[in-house]
Amino acid sequence: MRSPPAIIRGILLRGVQVVRAQPFRFEVLARDGAARAGILYTPHGPVRTPCFAPVATNAAVRGVTGWDLRSLGADLLLANTFHLYLRPGPELIQQAGGLHAFMGWSGPLLTDSGGFQVLSLAHLRRVTDRGVVFRSPIDGSLHELTPERVVEIQEALGSDIITPLDVCSGYPLDEDQAREALCRTMRWLERALAARRRPDQALFGILQGGFSPALRAQAAAHAVRLNLPGYAIGGLSVGEPLSLTYELLEYTVRYLPEDRPRYLMGVGSPPGIVEAIARGVDLFDCVLPTRVGRTGVVFTREGRLNLRNSPFRTDFRPLDPECACRVCQQHTRAYVRHLFKAGELLGPILATYHNVAFLLRWVEEAREAILQGTFAAWRDRVLARYATRW
Repeated sequence: MRSPPAIIRGILLRGVQVVRAQPFRFEVLARDGAARAGILYTPHGPVRTPCFAPVATNAAVRGVTGWDLRSLGADLLLANTFHLYLRPGPELIQQAGGLHAFMGWSGPLLTDSGGFQVLSLAHLRRVTDRGVVFRSPIDGSLHELTPERVVEIQEALGSDIITPLDVCSGYPLDEDQAREALCRTMRWLERALAARRRPDQALFGILQGGFSPALRAQAAAHAVRLNLPGYAIGGLSVGEPLSLTYELLEYTVRYLPEDRPRYLMGVGSPPGIVEAIARGVDLFDCVLPTRVGRTGVVFTREGRLNLRNSPFRTDFRPLDPECACRVCQQHTRAYVRHLFKAGELLGPILATYHNVAFLLRWVEEAREAILQGTFAAWRDRVLARYATRW
């Protein structure tokens, strides 16, 4: 495991000033309505917010290298505790010097606890107050994850931001079920906080509560009392109507402190990101840009395009004529469609690269608009165009 002094030396080499006693700090630079632009300082460098974190589930963003991610302006990546616990295992990653060294990424890292993945294994797991017992979807072996074990694994990984084991449910969900899940999540958060040993990691509390405003308020109040360095909003965008997502998001944010970052888990559509920024969210992650990219779907200013469709066979325009990424500078829709139809690996790689570049630029524009006090006009303009195909 890399020691705190080694981490701090790495920070100084990158020219980032960090106070040893308080490596995490969030600074809001500008507001435009509820939207905020700021900087989250971490032991591995600053994260400019609003920020979209590409998902490196298995310590890799599928089809995109770390060099490319850095050149595209990615400040933060997300890796998954559940998957890395199963393969290759936290012990091996710790032996390599931690997750940063193992995957060759020098910037900030966030790890999802894996609670969503574990609890999605409905036929392979059993949930108790102690934790979750489950069978590995890889080889069927039996495992148990407790709040304490999840913290221990993430401390071995050495990510900058860690998250506790939580109970994430789908839609619909009645209030009694939501209350039971929330109470368990709150108890697990307290146990995770008590289990922490590394001062160079920030534990963000995950707020659940189903689709009840009252339970969402209760979740926020509980987490705020614990005085955490940041707050993650979970259990949204799991099948509920978008209007309900935005309503509950806006309601939840009201209860969160202004001086801490707010992280909306699992949201990555361009309209969804804009609407969440407008409601005061700072951080996002989602597999959407890479997942749909592998199927031939790409983001453009006018909405999503499925390049496998026949009209693109003779379309010699860039994927998005307004995109400056390397794919759009060098290749056409017709060429990328040909790659997919021919089964060439390069097709998914190019589409994925473009989608990640698109979202990183999308949030960068939102940040610039907030700093300039023009976010509301920018939001109306980009969403009006994007709605033509979404």
